[in-house]
Amino acid sequence: MSQTEVSRARPPGPPLVPLGTLIGRELRGEKVEKPKVTYGQSALAKKGEDYFLIRPDCQRVPGDPSTSFSVFAIFDGHNGMSAAVFAKENLLRNVLSVIPEDATREHWLQALPQALVAGFVKTDSDFQQRGETSGTTATFVVIDGWTVTVASVGDSRCILDTQGGVVSLLTVDHRLEENEEERQRVTASGGEVGRQLYLGNEYGPLRCWPGGLCLSRSIGDTDVGEFIVPVPHVKQVKLSSAGGRLIIASDGIWDALSNDNAAKTCRGLPADLAAKLVVKEALRSSGLQDDTTCLVVDIFPSIHPVPVLPPTPRKKPNVLSSIFFGKKVPNSSTKSSKLSAVGAVEELFEEGSAMLSERLGKDLVVSPDSGMLRCVICQADEPPTDGLSDSSGPFLCGNCKRKKDAMEGKKPI
Repeated sequence: MSQTEVSRARPPGPPLVPLGTLIGRELRGEKVEKPKVTYGQSALAKKGEDYFLIRPDCQRVPGDPSTSFSVFAIFDGHNGMSAAVFAKENLLRNVLSVIPEDATREHWLQALPQALVAGFVKTDSDFQQRGETSGTTATFVVIDGWTVTVASVGDSRCILDTQGGVVSLLTVDHRLEENEEERQRVTASGGEVGRQLYLGNEYGPLRCWPGGLCLSRSIGDTDVGEFIVPVPHVKQVKLSSAGGRLIIASDGIWDALSNDNAAKTCRGLPADLAAKLVVKEALRSSGLQDDTTCLVVDIFPSIHPVPVLPPTPRKKPNVLSSIFFGKKVPNSSTKSSKLSAVGAVEELFEEGSAMLSERLGKDLVVSPDSGMLRCVICQADEPPTDGLSDSSGPFLCGNCKRKKDAMEGKKPI
């Protein structure tokens, strides 16, 4: 059975462009200035379990502004706030710890997708050692120049709105109700998927048992079972110099608004007002059913004083056409989750497999100080005889190897 996500079975399109090729084009051509990144945030709390992470001033090399990058994330907690708070405080550090400090920008960006996987898994493992049962989604966005990398577990979402009004989905929802391949993976790993029962009747969304969680991937959730995994879907794209707008939000937004409607709601507004309007529109549509949290991030050329996408044009109704021909339904297939050429957005990387063996590369990492093998997840150094590693993959320490096996449904020997 394939363990890759439904999202990866997309129609044939242009091949992925190697990151080195794109950076080489920049170096050979005219100097491309870094974009200006502005953001806005807004939230309404019902349970108080949603958290932001906003770090617009990170640096790959401390003290060197030319190595700056930005991080924006949303964590939607459940069964308490502790997992969301823990992920907010630890995930970024765990991701960065995997990438060599002396990495060039090209190497840093190429290593980032794998580092995100390792960072998510380590954050989950560290939190589970605390013995708490809380869990959280995580939608984690790294912006370096015009390159955007998004990693996500759960059903918080990130969309990209580019010039021309093309809206692209950069994440995959890990809801059991909607993701058939994730249902198959969970049941193959030993979980049960079904609805709640009341007086013999099923009701509500599909859930995983034990635990009753609606999601197939999260951070935390110690009481649910290892088949609910923290392995993120990762997508990396490079925007054109025209830029674009990211809308990162918890399911309180997406249960009320479609991707297109969320984007259209706030076009023509600066990021701070846009985030407030998206939350307001979700509240107007469905009321306050859940924590409703939104980040809007604009990535535009620094020469623009007010970098906002143009408002969505509104066509005047043609009365005669309506009378004689009826109302014309727009073709929804013209705007999909595929990245479009309209904004010259180039896809660099996408991977959604839940299998760690497919996500952590093949190379063994040796500590430059001790000469011992370094665990690709937790970064612990151990002698080769003490670790448990697959011969065909990277080195994993004993604890991380056991966690990997448990997530893949393998029973301890």
